[in-house]
Amino acid sequence: MSLSGLIPADVGLSAAIALCAIAFLAATARGFSGFGSALIFMPLASSVAGPRLVAALLLVIDFIAAAPLVPNAWKEADRKATAVIVAGALVGVPIGTYFLKQLDPITTRWIISGFVTGLLMLLLSGWRYHGKDYTALSLAVGSLSGFCSGLAQTGGPPIVGYQLGRPIPSKIARANILLFFGASDVFSVVSYALGGLITFDSLKLSLLIGPIYALGVAFGASLFGRASETVFRTICYALIAMSVIFGLPALDGVLGRG
Repeated sequence: MSLSGLIPADVGLSAAIALCAIAFLAATARGFSGFGSALIFMPLASSVAGPRLVAALLLVIDFIAAAPLVPNAWKEADRKATAVIVAGALVGVPIGTYFLKQLDPITTRWIISGFVTGLLMLLLSGWRYHGKDYTALSLAVGSLSGFCSGLAQTGGPPIVGYQLGRPIPSKIARANILLFFGASDVFSVVSYALGGLITFDSLKLSLLIGPIYALGVAFGASLFGRASETVFRTICYALIAMSVIFGLPALDGVLGRG
């Protein structure tokens, strides 16, 4: 199959090139700082292709990229505590997927922009939960993260803010996060597949975008240690903000999208 054969008929060459550039930019941020890929990718990508297509595309790419990290996370994580949060995601992911499937693309884009703006504010605030590990709270955080993942693959900030503030070693917190997203991605794959969101078009496009995304992650990782993490995180925050602004449906006419 040729490269052009990997591009869905309703996407177009220019949109595919834009998706490649957006994916590389988002992956570079993730490779360096460990976060921000979905928050950069979704607002911009959904402005040049359908939100349902790009959410499924990002899920497929991330699912493959994260799979090798799960076995080690399983060994190091607090599996009992993580299971409670995962139970919340089991509820949240299908609800988010339902809204992604039912809402029209423009409405979905506005919601994505609003969600990403809120999650950016959460990141900028530096919020960390320092209270006790209540079951109800863990379920609520898991449900919120799962809902964000189901709707737009943006479930990172709630679970990261919750886990990193708990009085546990950072190694265990990181393993908990990785294990949670491993399970959440499985729920999303099942939910998206049952909802008809993982299509032949999204799978084909992932063959084109996936390698570029992987290169971006590797490039970002290579920058780690060569630049100030504080400066680079500031750049990531700025990129997320710019992604929200340029991805706004209100600018479609101005930017020649439509």
